[in-house]
Amino acid sequence: MNYNAMKCGVRFEPPAIILLYEDTTTGKSRQRIMPIRNFSKFSDCSRAAEQLKNNPRHRDYLDCVSLRQLEKLYKLLKGHLKGESMKVTLEYIQREETLDPDEDLNKLDDKELAKRKSLMDELFEKNQKKKEDPDFEYNIEVDFMQDGPVESCGWDDESDVGF
Repeated sequence: MNYNAMKCGVRFEPPAIILLYEDTTTGKSRQRIMPIRNFSKFSDCSRAAEQLKNNPRHRDYLDCVSLRQLEKLYKLLKGHLKGESMKVTLEYIQREETLDPDEDLNKLDDKELAKRKSLMDELFEKNQKKKEDPDFEYNIEVDFMQDGPVESCGWDDESDVGF
């Protein structure tokens, strides 16, 4: 069966993920409520999102929903369970999802580095120009302004040594 996700949200009491989707075979819009069990303010949001997405009962419905979106919904629920306001939780999620160009990625552990790389990949995919795009140009040449004379380096000089 084919389902097209339209909206995805979280309900706090009782905790559940709510999916509004379109059944592509009938063209009707429907709502699916997926209860969240055994989740606390100490739970891992990424693991919970993976478990929900891989659940055989919900897999077909959540096929069009990204894992990152489900993680955000679980983070909203986690913030609610901690007693934080929606504004504080959303600010925390926004900070976590924003890349800092001055951040030293060499100092991050493997999990945080993988998260940053995932964000970079997502940003690249979003900004990538594809052949199907109306403003796609195959060969773009750009002249960069130079502030001063060009310095030469020893490594880019031609040498008489053959390889």
